[in-house]
Amino acid sequence: MKTIYSFLFLALFAMGCASESSTEESTPLFKGEFGVQAYTFREQFKDSTRTVEQNLDMIAEMGFTELEGGAPKGVAPEDFKAMCEERGISIPASGSGFGELEENPQAVADRAKALGSKFVMCAWIPHNGSEGFNFDDAKKAVEVFNAAGKVLAENGLTFCYHDHGYEFKPNPEGEGTMMDYIIQNTNPDYVSFEMDVLWTMHGGGSDAPQQLLEKYGNRWKLMHVKDLKKGIVGDGSGGTPAENDVVLGTGQADWPAILKLANEVGIKHYFIEDESEHEIENIPLSIAYLKSLKE
Repeated sequence: MKTIYSFLFLALFAMGCASESSTEESTPLFKGEFGVQAYTFREQFKDSTRTVEQNLDMIAEMGFTELEGGAPKGVAPEDFKAMCEERGISIPASGSGFGELEENPQAVADRAKALGSKFVMCAWIPHNGSEGFNFDDAKKAVEVFNAAGKVLAENGLTFCYHDHGYEFKPNPEGEGTMMDYIIQNTNPDYVSFEMDVLWTMHGGGSDAPQQLLEKYGNRWKLMHVKDLKKGIVGDGSGGTPAENDVVLGTGQADWPAILKLANEVGIKHYFIEDESEHEIENIPLSIAYLKSLKE
């Protein structure tokens, strides 16, 4: 495997080329800390020849100062937090499965606090019907999110549901989509949202991120910064081949428009997530692209 440093060199070169025409007075459009979703490095964390410390060193070397995710198997949350802090990395958001939110939200809160997180995200609503995600699933999600979100709020945490593309089917009992139903029927005091840009486009079309940021404003607190390969049209399944996750700026997303709106609504944290099989090559190029964007 090529070294991380060679890809960092290529990324810096690309960033320099992209910024040649920008003036010294221009300000960056991307204003957040550079964060990454831990799932991006799932293969590295599963590799028994690599230590957790080596993986965190790699993440820090790439320039990330924020991580979204939990402690790897066999590592206590407190210990993982300490390992990250030693490398200048914080964990502002961690995750939970739907079942645990339903059955034991206090345990979710306790784990998140041990990691130092302020946000808890859930990225999947279980659904097994023949037609896929349906209105009963959406209603169940609203019930669970409101109840769990209240417990998390009482523990000083903000719950965020991460959309996944399958929620964009029409609401059979009202206007808009089932995603609209979930947002409109959850309590803003207890439930916020994390926009996954790739899945939002996969479910709602290439302009959906901008439309939803405008429509729901500060209900969006977190963002997964991901791009969908040009020409791919979503099918409502919440799934797409890994090859359709591409370097930022080479896909369908209108990042200048999305980031401008994200700044306006006050997105708190941004996490690059690369689900492709080329994450080591792609990540530095995606960082370089974000750095090249100017207001």
